[in-house]
Amino acid sequence: MKISTLPLCTLALAVATLPLGAQTAASHAVHHTTGQTAHTAGCATPPRISPAIPALPASAPCPRILYTLTHVPDTHLDYASPLLSADVRDELSGKRSTYSLIYVDTQIGAGPLVQSGKYLTVHYTGYLADGKKFDSSVDRGEPITFPYGSHRVIPGWDTGFEGMHVGGKRRLYIPYQLAYGEAGRPPMIPARSELIFDVQLISQSDQMPKPTIPFRRSMPAHPAPKPTAPAQPSTTPPANPQSSTTQPANPQTPK
Repeated sequence: MKISTLPLCTLALAVATLPLGAQTAASHAVHHTTGQTAHTAGCATPPRISPAIPALPASAPCPRILYTLTHVPDTHLDYASPLLSADVRDELSGKRSTYSLIYVDTQIGAGPLVQSGKYLTVHYTGYLADGKKFDSSVDRGEPITFPYGSHRVIPGWDTGFEGMHVGGKRRLYIPYQLAYGEAGRPPMIPARSELIFDVQLISQSDQMPKPTIPFRRSMPAHPAPKPTAPAQPSTTPPANPQSSTTQPANPQTPK
């Protein structure tokens, strides 16, 4: 699957419908970073996160790497004047950077395997590494839907559901290079922010499903009562004229 980010995200699925943390950044340039992801043949070492983030179930398997990327700059520094500061040298030196997308499957789904190009409906909760929860469809009670592999979301979401089955749950550790890059998306997403997502794959479909609206919202408003027309005076004489003080509508002239 080709990894790229198109301007959005957010999301040319209506931007407001996707989670903030999954929205494609306006620009996604990977600059000279030196972060490394330590891993072994079997298990990976995820980034250190705050204990405020809910712990994974004790039965969860060890974290694993979905894929690792190495960024190799197109240019390198051939000569540097003594006038250049250390920061400028580092910026121009073209250092390689390596980073991984790490995942933990906390529940294996029994449904179909995820396919690129399908619409995925997902419940999620997103955290910063410091424990701050910045977005959650679970709290709102409404999952989101996006076209998988169509570059409408950050690369960590556009590739992070590989190998999942419908009904499955997964934690994603998304490095900033596969999220919002160096700049982040202030004020919610600071610069160079690692994102942690707990996701649940609800369904997969060929077309965008119709939005689900809570029943209480779908009920039509009660129509306002129609104004009652004032009663019209009757022109029919009373049944007993002698006992009534009401005169006939057309009194006759006595002969």
